[in-house]
Amino acid sequence: MLESGIKNKITITVTQDKTAKVMGSGTLSVFATPAMVALMEQTAAESVQGLLDEGVTSVGTKINVEHLAADPVGIEVTCESELTQVDNRRLVFDIVVSDKHGVVGKATHERFLIKADSFMQKTNAKL
Repeated sequence: MLESGIKNKITITVTQDKTAKVMGSGTLSVFATPAMVALMEQTAAESVQGLLDEGVTSVGTKINVEHLAADPVGIEVTCESELTQVDNRRLVFDIVVSDKHGVVGKATHERFLIKADSFMQKTNAKL
């Protein structure tokens, strides 16, 4: 059973493919907000995945993000997540991304636990 307090940390180096210019979210070669959001979701998802029953995973449903500082290609950023609420299948995380100079971004992120097979059957039925 999942309980609040579960933490995870991932450190990456900002690369050209993670820039606003390449991702289409801006014109500058700086760490893109969509790349930061993906890192946030990855950090949260990985924190609980190993604790879930076989065939169960989590999907992101909501994220409230603040992108507070720009980062250049080549700098390392660290994302830290903490599970703060468990409400049946609903999980809520507090997430902070930082570099050696301080906080780059913050988020509150919501994920839901789902059965992968039935979720994919329902999704593929849209075709």
